[in-house]
Amino acid sequence: MAAHRCEFRFYEELNDFLQSPQRKHTIEHQFDGTPSVKDRIESLGVPHTEVDLILVDGEPVGFDHRLSGGERVAVYPTFHGLDAGGVAPLRPPMREPRFVLDVHLGRLARYLRLLGFDSAYANDRTDAELLALSRNENRILLTRDIGLLERAALVHGGFLHQTDSRLQLREVLDRFRLQGRIAPLTRCARCNGLIVPATPTLARGSVPGGVLREQRRFSRCNDCGQVYWPGGHLKRLRARLAEIGVWI
Repeated sequence: MAAHRCEFRFYEELNDFLQSPQRKHTIEHQFDGTPSVKDRIESLGVPHTEVDLILVDGEPVGFDHRLSGGERVAVYPTFHGLDAGGVAPLRPPMREPRFVLDVHLGRLARYLRLLGFDSAYANDRTDAELLALSRNENRILLTRDIGLLERAALVHGGFLHQTDSRLQLREVLDRFRLQGRIAPLTRCARCNGLIVPATPTLARGSVPGGVLREQRRFSRCNDCGQVYWPGGHLKRLRARLAEIGVWI
């Protein structure tokens, strides 16, 4: 049986996943049979979780659309505030975005929690556990592991292009349109539990004596009991976040 051919064109940051000669160019792609467009996209190195819109000969299609040869396929990432012409994306935005982070993203998990985002993280979870948590609790899996994002069982995921944790935070806020959802200092940076106001009496024994004498405003994690209070650490955090355009 003769091989079929079609043309692919990837846009914006999706080019980062392609081999250098293929970036920002039309790719002539050869295949056998009638594979799904999802199969061919991932064969070129682009995880399906990074794709938000596919046009085949100008018409939007789903991941299960079958290719037969001769098509022109345009593949787009998430539209960051751009008008997609009224075309529905492959996966509508989640009403309340929640995250699970792989074992290498502890600092990012801490930043997300400090901004109030439900972010599950443990430094000893296996890939299977991450996938199960993402699927069972409807969480977006954040990772720099492309192979993990190509797992068929994964529905919501996000590849992090940046390696610095603060720039990763900026990347997540932009990609998932979270700027207006920031609720700073409402989650525990240590365990992800919700933080509630606490009296000095409740804080007694959990903070240094000098802090107890100087401060009257405390908060406490409902889950692990960690006590928080305003101080120099908060000023430093605000300064570090301001450097990437995030104010709390």
